[in-house]
Amino acid sequence: MAQIHIKRGIERVPGGMMIVPLLIGSLIATFMPGMPKFFGSFTNALFTGALPILAVFYVCMGASIDVKATPYLIKKGGALFAAKVGAAIVVGIVLGHFLGEAPVTSGMFAGISTLAVVAAMNDTNGGLYMALMGQYGRSEDVGAYTIMSLESGPFLTMVTLGVAGLSAFPWPTLVGSILPLAVGMLLGNLDREMRDFLGRAVPVMIPFFALALGAGLDLHKVWQAGLLGILLGFAVVVVTGIPLYIVDRLTGGTGVAGTAAANTAGNAAAVPALIAAANPVYEEAAKSATLLVAACVVVTAIVSPILTAAVAKRAMARNTANAASAGKGAVQ
Repeated sequence: MAQIHIKRGIERVPGGMMIVPLLIGSLIATFMPGMPKFFGSFTNALFTGALPILAVFYVCMGASIDVKATPYLIKKGGALFAAKVGAAIVVGIVLGHFLGEAPVTSGMFAGISTLAVVAAMNDTNGGLYMALMGQYGRSEDVGAYTIMSLESGPFLTMVTLGVAGLSAFPWPTLVGSILPLAVGMLLGNLDREMRDFLGRAVPVMIPFFALALGAGLDLHKVWQAGLLGILLGFAVVVVTGIPLYIVDRLTGGTGVAGTAAANTAGNAAAVPALIAAANPVYEEAAKSATLLVAACVVVTAIVSPILTAAVAKRAMARNTANAASAGKGAVQ
């Protein structure tokens, strides 16, 4: 029987395993909104169960994090982690002062919110980062994502919004948002077989919670989110990329690792819905934020590799020039 390469086709789209199911879910929500309830049972659960799927996703994600990272990985990963989250906090404080919790309601930037920007900046695309570092960077820098993967989930976004002076979250909610990740880390580090077992489920979960998230979106607003998403994507690359590049150079790198981390993870599109579920004051902002962050995932997945390749080429030319200069000095 002839094979139809569905998986390959989806993966040709940047962040495809997140974006394509999200789009399918939003198409159904826009043109057949009553379909999940009509069939009910498991079908309805599949389109409305994003939060339980995400809870399992974060347990499995946590299991893949190794706390016994080498000192170099802790140094490099910690520095990039601090730069990425630090940039999001600064931007969150500035936007929070002007926008508060609500999204912009009119004009060219209608739909943009502090929640959307912070969620887009807080989470690095681990698969993209490791692929870029495997091609352009040093092998030891690939492992830095072990520390950076702590960005996953809504916890840091909740903290950032609180630091920005916006509506805070009670401590049980904050603990609850990171508890699945922590439980996964405990299981994965106590038992390597559990890490392997749970870690394999991480990519499998993505299209399922993406479909459920998409089922809550109205495509009539996508065209506007697309334009804003492009702008937000470039903003993420520039605003987080500059401090990431500087920190990477200060920790002995070439700037390639920092540039490779200037993007948005596919699962970041789930964060606005999780934030709204924890605090209803963000419900209005979460509607447009999910679309904006999803668009941002695609944009950064295209722009970040191009910029990383340029920085790697420049670093290689600089190293070659330095080697040539040192050679001339030795000859003299």
